[in-house]
Amino acid sequence: MLTSSLGTVGAATPAQAQEAVRSIDIPAQPLATALTAFGQQSGLQVSTQAALIEGKTSSTVKGTISPSQALTQLLAGTGLSFRIVGSTVTLEPVPQSADGAITLGPVRVEGEGGTFAGIAPSITSDPAATEGTRSYTTTSMATATKLPLSIRETPQSVTVVTRQAIEDQGALALKDVIQNVPGVFYWTSGPQRQRFYARGLSVDNLMFDGLPVTLSSSQLSQDLVDPNIAIYDRVEIVRGAAGLTVGSGNPAAAINLVRKRPTMTPQFSIAGNVGNWNRYGIEADFGGPLDRDGTLRARVVGTYNDEESFRDREHSKRNMIYGIIEKDFGSRTTLSVSAMRQEDDLDGNGFTGMPVAVDGSHLDLPRSTSYASDWEYWNKDSTSLFASLEHRFDNGWKVNLSAYKVWAKLNMLGHYIRSNVTIGTYDLLNALNEHEENQSSYGIYASGPFKLFGREHELVLGGGHRRVQFDGNTNQGGLMAGDFDLYNFYPSAITKPNLTILPWLDSDIKEFNAYATTRLNLADGLKLIVGGRLDWYDYSDAQPRWNLSNQYEVNHHLTKYAGLIYDLDNHHSVYASYTDIFKPQNYYDIDHKLLSPVVGKNYEIGIKGAYFDDTLNVSLALFRMDQENRAARISDQTKCSTYPTATCYEAAGLVRAEGIDFEIDGAVTPDWQITAGYSHTLAKYREDADALKIGTLFDTDVPRHLVKVLTNYRLPGNLDTIRIGGSFYWQSTIYNNGTTSGIAYHEEQKAYALVGLNASWQATPNLDIRANINNLFDKKYYRSLTGQSGLAFPTSVYGDPRNAMLTARYRF
Repeated sequence: MLTSSLGTVGAATPAQAQEAVRSIDIPAQPLATALTAFGQQSGLQVSTQAALIEGKTSSTVKGTISPSQALTQLLAGTGLSFRIVGSTVTLEPVPQSADGAITLGPVRVEGEGGTFAGIAPSITSDPAATEGTRSYTTTSMATATKLPLSIRETPQSVTVVTRQAIEDQGALALKDVIQNVPGVFYWTSGPQRQRFYARGLSVDNLMFDGLPVTLSSSQLSQDLVDPNIAIYDRVEIVRGAAGLTVGSGNPAAAINLVRKRPTMTPQFSIAGNVGNWNRYGIEADFGGPLDRDGTLRARVVGTYNDEESFRDREHSKRNMIYGIIEKDFGSRTTLSVSAMRQEDDLDGNGFTGMPVAVDGSHLDLPRSTSYASDWEYWNKDSTSLFASLEHRFDNGWKVNLSAYKVWAKLNMLGHYIRSNVTIGTYDLLNALNEHEENQSSYGIYASGPFKLFGREHELVLGGGHRRVQFDGNTNQGGLMAGDFDLYNFYPSAITKPNLTILPWLDSDIKEFNAYATTRLNLADGLKLIVGGRLDWYDYSDAQPRWNLSNQYEVNHHLTKYAGLIYDLDNHHSVYASYTDIFKPQNYYDIDHKLLSPVVGKNYEIGIKGAYFDDTLNVSLALFRMDQENRAARISDQTKCSTYPTATCYEAAGLVRAEGIDFEIDGAVTPDWQITAGYSHTLAKYREDADALKIGTLFDTDVPRHLVKVLTNYRLPGNLDTIRIGGSFYWQSTIYNNGTTSGIAYHEEQKAYALVGLNASWQATPNLDIRANINNLFDKKYYRSLTGQSGLAFPTSVYGDPRNAMLTARYRF
């Protein structure tokens, strides 16, 4: 089956959905390519057998006409007819009479009750691809369970950011995407360090095409993995514990980036963008079949971005090249191999953010403030390889073997600020860091249906291995300027330090796993998903400068998954689920035995709705997340068997987060796409060795309330080449309290809202021009605050001021 790319249909009623006139411009060309263009311009899904269109050529279609009129012209002379049912076009051979003469069969245009929009993937080997659909939702995702389920069938809070949503918001990096994802908070520590938080905890794993990559193996791991978003078809997010698919980590969220795949028809696009702060960039994307029968396909994506910043003396150049090739061996086996190289060269960057006063109050420094010198740099690069081999059997089963490898480097020379709290002065210190990190992730799984007790069920069996090797070297802490004036800083007065790199930390993490998941069809409308995963985890490190080393392991830890889904009717389901995840910890008890891993448990109940052929998804969930076995220092250290040479701990800590997730994604009307969500998380200490913490908020610099909206609307009638939209972001107050050197402080960022606008114009069938304005009202705010550890290492960072970007994309 061949399915062309499509968008949402442009009409409000089923009978008229297909017949709303559109501006169609398709030259005569190979029929497969013409059908792709038709799907993109009409918003309809086209399905046919590849053999029916092979070798055929379309006729020219040009004008403002209905889809059925366009198809009639397009298929003239091909011997094909068509049916339009709802938003789906099916191609068929023109019927023949008994004597072999061709007769015109009826061309049917039918509505389906309640249907006004359709979704189907681009012409790629990825059945869940969102590229070309023009939709803000998707038909299926597998990040939660490895099972390809719809959002409604998945018993957890999930979000899929489609290619259309990525382009509408003008996103260039993952952080831009996360800014509009419901329930996920984007936090930064200094200009270049970023983290993501969900349900009160940091996200410490990324996934690439379902294979996990660790973000917490080193203090700088988050600097080493910062993907350019241009090469990804979509981003899938599962909030809560996701141990079944990622292994070890926090019960925050799983973020899975799914790459673009080669198209089965030729395509080429080029885009350029320009914005304030001297920002400009270019992107090229081309690919298609390399042989006549389309069994060998390739795609290449390249980007280059050059930009300054609202901060003084900050400048960056980023480039990325991605290539992928796929080969079909027969109709059931596909091999895919891809490579990516990304280089980010940044000047004028330091470790830290804005300093604050000793009592935590803000100093009202201009947003342009930077204490970086011209010689500072922060350069990072990564090279990754990915390969997968999939075979599909006649009985619906498939086997998939995949591997991912990334080599990353960071080289930086810069500054950081130290606050002398007791006397209220500030010092400027130097830092030289050279780190390398290699991560490998391998996986194999088999999935398919099986029958039991007269019903068909699904099963996934798999296993994997991942390894993280970190080599960290540093030399930092030298004084460059003592007691310097924050308001009168002269970067030319700071001499470039001559530092010799020194060894710091070498670490090695190995993890093996085996898992099984099944989806049981218990009764009509009642499904049960259960799964389990065994993990073997081994950690070792060496700190040669201090002649220190650590080694610990966790054997056959069992991660559990259970979800029950009941269909109330054709559009609504209710569910209840339990998921967990583990995180090893290097702490020992009074008998010098390693503490059990921290375990994050996620309990969730919710209701989901899917409307208009699943093109609009709505969900409401209540959740409770417990993170147990958190290490707490024993108050009486004389009880430790290692006293006084080593500190001992107990698994006495429990943090509980409770809250609500509400989300709506997809087509509200044929021309109106939206993703919107509200999340509330209340995380508190429930148990702790420090009795004063019990009942208090956990991580107060993560907002408890988040509201996010991204929307886009196609104007009606003769203005249907114009789309307008916007974004809205609101977060509640964040703050930090504490004492440093006996001095109390309170730092706070009050609740704030950000508004963005976007508009696009389809100037021609091939040329799209889009404008994005972020922070329309130029709100001055802090994206992150100095941590609870105190003021000596300030990490308060301003959010971006008002900024604009103009993008033009031409598709050949």
